[in-house]
Amino acid sequence: MEKVKALLKRKDIVFSAHRYGIDALGAMAQGLFASLLVGTILSTIGTQLNLPIFAEIGGYAQSVSGSAMAVAIGGALHCPPLVLFSLVAVGYSANALGGAGGPLSVLVIAIVAAELGKAVSKETKIDILVTPCVTIFAGCGLSMLIAPAIGAAANSLGIVIRWATEQQPFWMGIVVSVLVGVALTLPISSAAICATLSLTGLAGGAAVAGCCAQMVGFAVMSWKENKVGGLVSQGLGTSMLQMGNILKNPRIWLPPTIASAITGPIATCIFSIQMNGPAISSGMGTCGLVGPIGVYTGWVSDVASGAKEAITAFDWVGLLLICIVLPAVLCWALGLLFRKAGWIKDGDLKLD
Repeated sequence: MEKVKALLKRKDIVFSAHRYGIDALGAMAQGLFASLLVGTILSTIGTQLNLPIFAEIGGYAQSVSGSAMAVAIGGALHCPPLVLFSLVAVGYSANALGGAGGPLSVLVIAIVAAELGKAVSKETKIDILVTPCVTIFAGCGLSMLIAPAIGAAANSLGIVIRWATEQQPFWMGIVVSVLVGVALTLPISSAAICATLSLTGLAGGAAVAGCCAQMVGFAVMSWKENKVGGLVSQGLGTSMLQMGNILKNPRIWLPPTIASAITGPIATCIFSIQMNGPAISSGMGTCGLVGPIGVYTGWVSDVASGAKEAITAFDWVGLLLICIVLPAVLCWALGLLFRKAGWIKDGDLKLD
């Protein structure tokens, strides 16, 4: 047992929720962002502005999303070069065989393949052959065995959430908006969660509302302390920057969370905001305006397929209210109320 512990320590193999549930999951979201999401944005620009080169480049980026996710996971797990490069094939196979639940398949299988590759790395004189073979065989073999089942399970859960949101748009609008919004601010990846569950449709719209409420809410609520820099870093970056302050005073988290509970059902019941673009966009909020852009690309696709007649002024008003105006107004008002009540004090929202 001591030898095994020594090997794991020497190989930097750490079995922990933080390593896999935060580091690897967060990295996977970045890989998905840098491939599928950016590719979708470029393709949309190319289609809307009649720029074929943008559409073509976007298609290339979208096609390598599985490999990008796996390599990102490998980077988070501190894989040596031969393991990292071998994960390209692992990610491709896991994503392709995982279907709609491909991201979850990539997460599970890439972690296993990466750790096995790390375990044998530089242990033989023919490392150039052994390490890639072990990593690729383990990863692709697992993909063939379990990726379809993992993908089906993730997709089924996503279907249940989407179905429940359509049946109960008010209550599920609140639940999805609050939970995904909270996940966005926590040091985990809401984008990866939405991607693994294929969270689209009305449920995706509620998720967008919750994420925007957190980001825009904290940005506006902390204007007194952080000014323009805080507005940009939180409103277009991430509300995760406030986690340190939340630990010191959890009450500062209430206004954005209350706002998400309000905007979620408004998004589902009044404006029928749907995420019919990439599922990862549902968990991005206003980070680079990816959430609103995802809703827009969904509109474009729906119009092209005939599912939607046209993009209306009502659509734009709803998107603007849900993603920016309502979160800003609600959190400004609630923040002011909390400051007067003494629940939030000057400096509580200050970013270092």
